[in-house]
Amino acid sequence: MKRASWRTAAYVFMIVACLAWLVPLLFALYVSFRPYAETSQYGYVSLPHTFTFQNYVNAWTQSDMLRFFGNSVLITVPAVIVTLLLASMVAFVVTRVTMKVNLALLLLFTAGNLLPQQVIITPLYRLYLLIPLPGFLSSSGYLYDSTIGLIVINVAFQTGFCVFVLSNYMRTIPGEMYEAAEVDGAGLWARYWRMTMPLCRPALAALATLLTTWIYNDFFWAITLISTGGKRPVTSALANLQGQFVSNQNLIAAAAVIVAVPTLVVYLLLQRQFIAGLTLGSTKG
Repeated sequence: MKRASWRTAAYVFMIVACLAWLVPLLFALYVSFRPYAETSQYGYVSLPHTFTFQNYVNAWTQSDMLRFFGNSVLITVPAVIVTLLLASMVAFVVTRVTMKVNLALLLLFTAGNLLPQQVIITPLYRLYLLIPLPGFLSSSGYLYDSTIGLIVINVAFQTGFCVFVLSNYMRTIPGEMYEAAEVDGAGLWARYWRMTMPLCRPALAALATLLTTWIYNDFFWAITLISTGGKRPVTSALANLQGQFVSNQNLIAAAAVIVAVPTLVVYLLLQRQFIAGLTLGSTKG
C-alpha cells in the first residue's frame, strides 16, 4: 500500500474513533436540554420541539450537588497531592540513589498496576472494618465509611503508575547535573526538591491531570467503602436522581454533564503542560 493510502486510512481511523467518543457525549448533551414529557412521548431519538435548562436546575437542586462537589474536592485534591509527592520520592530514589533493591522496588510498584481492584475488595473491606481512626478523622471510628479511607485507597492504587512514569522521565535528566550539585555540597533532599522537582514540572502536570480525572470519576471505591450517602463523592449524586420504578434520563443526563465540567476545566487549565508531559522524550534517540 502506498504511503498516501496509509495516511488516508489513518485519517479515516482517527475520524471514526473521534465519532465513537463524541457521539455518546453529544447525545447526552442533546437529551439534557429536552423536556422529559417530550422524550417520553416522541422518544429520545427524535427531532426536538423545545429546549430547556430546567433539567440542569432540577439536577443541581434535587441531588444536593454542591455538597457532593465538596466531598469530591476533599477526596481528590489530597489524593492527587499525596500520590505525586510519594511517587516522585520513590522515582527519585530508584533512579538517582544507588541501592541493590532499586530494580526490585521499581518492579514492585509497577506490578501493583496489574492488580485488579475487584480481586482484593473482600479482604480490603474487612480490613477497613478493623482499622480504628480517631473521631476527628472518621465519625464511624474506623477507616471504613470515612473520607480518609477513600484518599488512602486511591493513593495506593495510583502511586505505582506515577512511579513508573516519573522514573522514566527522571532518567532523561543528565547525570552530570547531579554530580555537579553534589560537588557543590547539595544534599539528597536539595537534589530532589530544588533540582529534580522543578525539572519534572511537565510530567507532574500531566500526571496531575490524569489523576484528577481518575480519582474524581471514581465510583467503585466510593460505593464499596462508604455507606453514608452524604459522604460519597459527586459521582454518587447521580444515584440520588434514580427512581425506584421510573428514571428521568433527561435529568440524569443534565447531572452527568454538570459532573463532567470540573475535569474539563482542569484539562483546559493544564492543557499545555499536559501535552508537553505526554510528548517528553519523543524526540530523543
